[in-house]
Amino acid sequence: MSPLIVEREGRVLRLRFNRPQSLNALDVETARAFLAAAREIEADRSLGVVVMSGAGRAFVAGGDLQQLRAAPVETADALIGPLHEALQRLASADAIVLAALHGAVAGAGLSLALAADLAIAAQGTRFNLAYVNVGTSCDLGSSWALPRVVGLRKSMEIALLGEDLDADEALRLGLVNRVVAADALEAETHALAQRVANGPPIALAQIKRLMRRSLERTLAEQLDAEQQAFRHCAATEDFSEALAAFFDKRAPQYRGR
Repeated sequence: MSPLIVEREGRVLRLRFNRPQSLNALDVETARAFLAAAREIEADRSLGVVVMSGAGRAFVAGGDLQQLRAAPVETADALIGPLHEALQRLASADAIVLAALHGAVAGAGLSLALAADLAIAAQGTRFNLAYVNVGTSCDLGSSWALPRVVGLRKSMEIALLGEDLDADEALRLGLVNRVVAADALEAETHALAQRVANGPPIALAQIKRLMRRSLERTLAEQLDAEQQAFRHCAATEDFSEALAAFFDKRAPQYRGR
């Protein structure tokens, strides 16, 4: 059984973590499969959206503690290296990454959710950064992403205390964009993914890059980057089509060029 199911429908690619017997805890095999998928995603400019989800009762309940217990340092290296490269590749990819969350979103699971561009959660989902609960520090970029989402003081609380957060609190803090009924998660995720996938691909990729790099730049640098991105978009057929559709009062048909 593959630890990561990869399925494509049009411009939407679905990555489903598939170790339900262990609440999709990340082991070395899963990390390697995730990296292989991320490499293909980064290279494929025809993709519009990547949806990350989990099989069974949880999204991802952290790293595989049994594997880590057997060989702590060796397993940590074998896990973290591929996962970190995968997340860098997903951040660089044109496709928008959407996390569909349910059940347990803990440790590395919450780090993965924070790494996504958008996140939707089922009512009843439980969030916990959890690293402190197993005597270790953060990985998968959570110490970078969390302060940018909720601020430094709240990040300290979440990381140092290792307490559960429910879906409504996660929404209030900005950890997720939407919370939906548990039985509606699949349909709502599909609708959101299709909405993004039907958008202007070049513009969406430029927006993703502008937002992700904004905190690394001065205002002057960001203004220059915005101007260059806008000029790039303005030279595309999609921009002309969007303007024509606006004045014709119809839905635009984007082609990604």
